[in-house]
Amino acid sequence: MAAAAILVLTSLPDEDSARRMARELVEARLAACVQVGAPVESLYHWQGRLETAREVTLAIKTRADAWPALERAIRERHPYELPEIVAVTINDASPAYLDWIAEQTRPG
Repeated sequence: MAAAAILVLTSLPDEDSARRMARELVEARLAACVQVGAPVESLYHWQGRLETAREVTLAIKTRADAWPALERAIRERHPYELPEIVAVTINDASPAYLDWIAEQTRPG
Protein backbone atom coordinates (compact mmCIF):
# COMPACT_ATOMS: atom_id res chain seq x y z
CA MET A 1 0.00 0.00 0.00
CA ALA A 2 1.26 3.47 -0.92
CA ALA A 3 2.25 5.91 1.81
CA ALA A 4 -0.10 8.81 2.56
CA ALA A 5 0.87 11.90 0.59
CA ILE A 6 0.21 15.62 0.83
CA LEU A 7 0.42 18.65 -1.44
CA VAL A 8 1.94 21.66 0.34
CA LEU A 9 1.47 25.19 -1.00
CA THR A 10 3.54 28.24 -0.23
CA SER A 11 4.41 31.44 -2.05
CA LEU A 12 7.59 33.47 -2.22
CA PRO A 13 8.32 37.05 -3.28
CA ASP A 14 10.30 36.25 -6.44
CA GLU A 15 11.37 33.52 -8.84
CA ASP A 16 14.94 33.28 -7.53
CA SER A 17 13.88 32.60 -3.93
CA ALA A 18 11.17 30.19 -5.13
CA ARG A 19 13.62 28.20 -7.27
CA ARG A 20 16.20 28.18 -4.48
CA MET A 21 13.70 26.85 -1.95
CA ALA A 22 12.38 24.26 -4.41
CA ARG A 23 15.88 22.93 -5.07
CA GLU A 24 16.79 22.82 -1.37
CA LEU A 25 13.62 20.91 -0.46
CA VAL A 26 14.13 18.32 -3.20
CA GLU A 27 17.86 17.96 -2.46
CA ALA A 28 17.04 17.41 1.23
CA ARG A 29 14.50 14.72 0.19
CA LEU A 30 11.74 16.64 1.97
CA ALA A 31 9.89 16.84 -1.35
CA ALA A 32 9.62 14.42 -4.24
CA CYS A 33 8.73 17.23 -6.63
CA VAL A 34 8.24 20.97 -6.38
CA GLN A 35 6.46 22.86 -9.12
CA VAL A 36 7.47 26.50 -9.39
CA GLY A 37 4.46 28.37 -10.70
CA ALA A 38 4.11 31.50 -12.76
CA PRO A 39 4.01 34.79 -10.89
CA VAL A 40 0.61 35.67 -9.43
CA GLU A 41 -0.80 38.79 -7.84
CA SER A 42 -1.95 38.32 -4.25
CA LEU A 43 -4.42 40.65 -2.57
CA TYR A 44 -4.74 40.49 1.23
CA HIS A 45 -5.05 42.40 4.49
CA TRP A 46 -1.83 42.69 6.48
CA GLN A 47 -1.34 44.73 9.65
CA GLY A 48 -4.48 46.77 9.06
CA ARG A 49 -3.79 47.61 5.42
CA LEU A 50 -4.97 46.22 2.12
CA GLU A 51 -1.88 44.96 0.30
CA THR A 52 -1.03 43.55 -3.11
CA ALA A 53 2.11 41.62 -3.94
CA ARG A 54 3.57 39.75 -6.86
CA GLU A 55 4.46 36.24 -5.68
CA VAL A 56 5.58 32.89 -7.04
CA THR A 57 3.71 29.82 -5.81
CA LEU A 58 5.30 26.47 -4.99
CA ALA A 59 3.34 23.20 -5.14
CA ILE A 60 5.27 20.65 -3.08
CA LYS A 61 4.54 16.91 -3.13
CA THR A 62 5.69 14.83 -0.16
CA ARG A 63 4.75 12.11 2.33
CA ALA A 64 2.27 13.06 5.03
CA ASP A 65 4.67 11.94 7.75
CA ALA A 66 7.32 14.34 6.36
CA TRP A 67 5.05 17.33 7.15
CA PRO A 68 6.74 18.42 10.43
CA ALA A 69 10.23 18.47 8.89
CA LEU A 70 9.01 20.11 5.68
CA GLU A 71 7.08 22.82 7.51
CA ARG A 72 10.12 23.55 9.68
CA ALA A 73 12.40 23.73 6.61
CA ILE A 74 10.05 26.14 4.84
CA ARG A 75 9.81 28.39 7.91
CA GLU A 76 13.61 28.43 8.31
CA ARG A 77 14.12 29.47 4.66
CA HIS A 78 11.12 31.75 4.15
CA PRO A 79 11.61 35.53 4.06
CA TYR A 80 8.06 36.36 5.19
CA GLU A 81 7.14 37.00 8.81
CA LEU A 82 3.99 34.89 8.37
CA PRO A 83 4.39 32.61 5.35
CA GLU A 84 1.55 30.71 3.76
CA ILE A 85 2.21 27.01 4.39
CA VAL A 86 -0.88 24.94 3.60
CA ALA A 87 -0.99 21.14 3.44
CA VAL A 88 -3.74 19.34 1.53
CA THR A 89 -4.18 15.60 1.81
CA ILE A 90 -3.99 13.76 -1.50
CA ASN A 91 -7.02 11.47 -1.30
CA ASP A 92 -6.88 9.97 -4.76
CA ALA A 93 -3.85 9.47 -6.97
CA SER A 94 -2.17 6.81 -9.01
CA PRO A 95 -0.69 4.21 -6.63
CA ALA A 96 2.50 4.23 -8.69
CA TYR A 97 2.78 8.02 -8.29
CA LEU A 98 2.23 7.78 -4.53
CA ASP A 99 4.92 5.07 -4.36
CA TRP A 100 7.26 7.38 -6.29
CA ILE A 101 6.64 10.23 -3.82
CA ALA A 102 7.40 7.89 -0.93
CA GLU A 103 10.56 6.57 -2.61
CA GLN A 104 11.90 10.03 -3.48
CA THR A 105 11.40 11.43 0.02
CA ARG A 106 13.06 8.58 1.87
CA PRO A 107 16.26 9.78 3.56
CA GLY A 108 19.54 8.31 2.43
